[in-house]
Amino acid sequence: MTRTDDEAKPRPTLAQVAARAGVSLKTASRALGGESYVSAKTLASVLAAAAELDYQRNAAASLLASGRLAESIGLITGDFTNPFYSALAQAIEDEIRPRGMHLSVANSRESAEQEQRVAHDLADRQTKAVITVSAMTDHSDYAQLQARGIPVVFVDRPAENLDADSVVFDNREGGRLAARHLIDAGHHRIAFIGDYAWLPTYRQRLAGMGDVLDGHSSDWRELLRTDAHDVPSSRECMRDLLALETPPTAVVAGNNRILLGVMEEIADHPEASPAVIGFDEPEWAQVLGISVVTGDVEALGRQAARLAVARLSDRTRAYESVVIPMQLIARRSTAAPMS
Repeated sequence: MTRTDDEAKPRPTLAQVAARAGVSLKTASRALGGESYVSAKTLASVLAAAAELDYQRNAAASLLASGRLAESIGLITGDFTNPFYSALAQAIEDEIRPRGMHLSVANSRESAEQEQRVAHDLADRQTKAVITVSAMTDHSDYAQLQARGIPVVFVDRPAENLDADSVVFDNREGGRLAARHLIDAGHHRIAFIGDYAWLPTYRQRLAGMGDVLDGHSSDWRELLRTDAHDVPSSRECMRDLLALETPPTAVVAGNNRILLGVMEEIADHPEASPAVIGFDEPEWAQVLGISVVTGDVEALGRQAARLAVARLSDRTRAYESVVIPMQLIARRSTAAPMS
């Protein structure tokens, strides 16, 4: 049987990377392993050498040889308690499984440090590609994975300080849709309860609301509440808003967990009747008649998986930034203005 040129060509070794970078074998290993005490200058030299040689670290070679490690794509999510991530994981798995690959899922708990550890661990276990809902605000560290031949795709949150493929929702337009809908329904005191203030999804949704509300409501930013990452904290924010001398007549919940907290708190205050609109589409929103701004999570996940697979086939292709549209689904929770 005749071997192809790629098969006949020997793989570059770590020793060759070290020689090209002008460092010791041990230093090269530390740099590609993501160890923190390698200087920035040395790291840059080693990453450049690895990229030039098309080197891919093979820390899991013995496992592959034994047949105990199948080809996989790793997904790093922010919070396992959020059903958004289970839907995203299902979509990615549905896309890659027919290709003979399986999905490994890990949780960063919205910690940049934990995400970094998980990403390097996945790489060392010979994960073919990494898809991440990143908790980092600077993604330059992922260049180490790219230099090792491991594609990185950013999903739901875009890459910062790194050239990489990404798939996100049009969150700014989502914010506009929510704000326009409430303005058209006659609301002027509109509150927004958002997730962590550093999240790009929060910032974009807030910017979109500002595009509309800054010209219609002078005090809406006084009704802004942030860092409501879970149900208890969103309930606390909603409780604070309801206690105001003039409570908001409408509330926008920044994601599905926040929406749950908002609805639970309103249920404990039957005298309150603000209009409510949420982001994302939890299964119970339709049952309760809650208006939502949502995007196609299946399309988000499948597109991220396709980009990862395409990058595995051609690492020289141009990076793509895919934006998935959002839509408003109006239901009875915003059917009429509140008095």
